[in-house]
Amino acid sequence: MPATGVPQFRRLAVGGVLDGAAPALLPESADGHGPDRSPSGGPSRPRAHAEAVLVATFDTVTVALRHGLEAVDILRLRRACGAVLQSRNGATVSFLVPPGTSATWHLPGSSCTAGAQLLPATDPRWVMPPAGADCATRPTDPWVLRSALCEAACTLTAGGLGPS
Repeated sequence: MPATGVPQFRRLAVGGVLDGAAPALLPESADGHGPDRSPSGGPSRPRAHAEAVLVATFDTVTVALRHGLEAVDILRLRRACGAVLQSRNGATVSFLVPPGTSATWHLPGSSCTAGAQLLPATDPRWVMPPAGADCATRPTDPWVLRSALCEAACTLTAGGLGPS
């Protein structure tokens, strides 16, 4: 029996591959075919467990947990928050931003890397999961994110916590 009050998300990925992901962005297997493709090009049987998929359609801006969660709150109030992931160890959060952001991102207390590791929408590490009818992953505008991160740093510093 499912828990009451807990949102139930429909499964987006089979074998860790996002529905509708461009084949060129998916890792290839040793035989030169995509991960869920048979040599004839059609879908093969799904994998037994979900995995993360590394795609180049997003870059990631990573900040410390407290700083990131404060920025998420600010962005949510502005209705400008895209998809956000928490790290495996829970020490950082990563905002998905448009590709190419890493070439121009320079903000102390954060790092920006090219590529993004996308997880199934049901993974508990999503702080802000993909949303909408098609459960599309939406990036955060980098300039709006920069503003929110600066505002979050000021808020944390005024509260005596400071960005870590």
